[in-house]
Amino acid sequence: MRPTALTLRRDFAASLVVFFVALPLCVGIAVASGVPAEVGLITGIVGGIVTGLLPGSSLQVSGPAAGLTILVYEAVETYGLGVTVLVSGLAQLALGSLGFGRWFRAISISVVEGMLAGIGLVIIAGQLYAMGNITAPKTGLDKITGLPGLVGDVAGSGDALIAFAVGAGVVLMLATWPYLPAKVRVVPGALAAVLLATGVTALADLSIAKVKVQGLLDSVNVPGGDDFGDLAQVGIIGTIVAFTLIASAESLFSAAAVDRLHDGPRTDYDKELMAQGAGNTLCGVLGALPMTGVIVRSSANVHAGAVTKASRVLHGVWLLLFAALLPAVIGLIPLAALAGVLVHAGWKLLPLGHLVPMWRKHRGEAIILGVTALSIVAVNMFEGVLIGLALSIIKTAWETSHIHTSVKETPSGTIRVSLTGNATFLRLPKMLDTLEGLPADRPIELDLSGLRHLDHACSTALTGWAERHNDEGTVPVRIAAEARVDGAAKAPDDTPADTTDDADAPPPGPADGRTEKERERVTA
Repeated sequence: MRPTALTLRRDFAASLVVFFVALPLCVGIAVASGVPAEVGLITGIVGGIVTGLLPGSSLQVSGPAAGLTILVYEAVETYGLGVTVLVSGLAQLALGSLGFGRWFRAISISVVEGMLAGIGLVIIAGQLYAMGNITAPKTGLDKITGLPGLVGDVAGSGDALIAFAVGAGVVLMLATWPYLPAKVRVVPGALAAVLLATGVTALADLSIAKVKVQGLLDSVNVPGGDDFGDLAQVGIIGTIVAFTLIASAESLFSAAAVDRLHDGPRTDYDKELMAQGAGNTLCGVLGALPMTGVIVRSSANVHAGAVTKASRVLHGVWLLLFAALLPAVIGLIPLAALAGVLVHAGWKLLPLGHLVPMWRKHRGEAIILGVTALSIVAVNMFEGVLIGLALSIIKTAWETSHIHTSVKETPSGTIRVSLTGNATFLRLPKMLDTLEGLPADRPIELDLSGLRHLDHACSTALTGWAERHNDEGTVPVRIAAEARVDGAAKAPDDTPADTTDDADAPPPGPADGRTEKERERVTA
């Protein structure tokens, strides 16, 4: 869309709104990640000016994301950010150029929501310690199990109690902000809460730890040759893979959500992935935090009336001017206030509104969500996501391997077994239980025409069962139709005339005067 005077006015106004939303989040996420506040601002600046100029999504806003805080903190402690983020950005560029952008949307929603829920729990637990100016334990599980002790520590220290009260006030203000009059809500809630907490702290001269400021240029940390030597370690490769997959998935999910909020141009997912990669590559060169597309800032951009990408570029300009001209202002912000902002952000990552409906309609997906979240808390984010993905694949394989078996007795005394569905090794035990329970002294006819797939394991098992049945000296098993074995139409190898696939129901007994329809039983 070509800019006009009207669109420029709307984009200018929207950029200010996004700037005020992004400012406290950039600073807060940086502090929670264990790096100087300016490092978060650098990522916000790159996300606005660089990624914002590139094609992909027209209205999505990029910057540091709460969803990567835990992984970033671990990376900072172990390897540093520069090379990790740089290589992740290059990987995103490669994936986007190869057309993998659209495939990131194939990740199970329950795994993504579980990932965000686990991150949210760890963020909440960790920032509760920060609200009391108390050092948090390193692992997510220790953070949560240590919360009872935190209560005693806060209650036993006057300074900690004051700081915690400031942070709790920020959380309460953010929770009630959506219910205030529209005229009040013109100011973003996070900005208003941080400004109020900063003002109260300054006026009352409260003894609370504040954000440390070191200057924008001093926060740039270009990786050196020694940093690239870390790439020989297996651990950093796993971190890079985690950065790449999680940041890409979160960005593209966010882009899809933003597309539902406006009627403008749709997202080109491959180009958006490349735009994210370009931004992360530059962030890596500068030693900044990794970026993703962020739904909070993006939705604020849309609701503020943005029309073109000019709004997100301008928001990056405002962040740059603020960091360059007013760095001392950052040093007035209490750490407890930023911790309160992140506690609220972590709470919003929990899919509380979706859990009950999901449990009622899709219980398996709800279990995957819960296991993924708990795994992230108990182990770490990367392994937790892998556990969730593995459970999702297993669930899908189980559901697609369903076999329906119909066992009927014809008036002539022949037992007819019809199999429909997908015969895979997952259903092999029940299939054999049913077939081996059929009478050995009766002619058997197997109809495999309803099978969409018959894998090698099931085909071999059917062949073996048919040979054993034929050894009893009865009429050989007759196969009424061929089945597909690993994609090729075929009947089990040496079966005389017919094969079977799986049957979950026991066979009917001898003829007893019932009609054929009454004797038919179908199971799944």
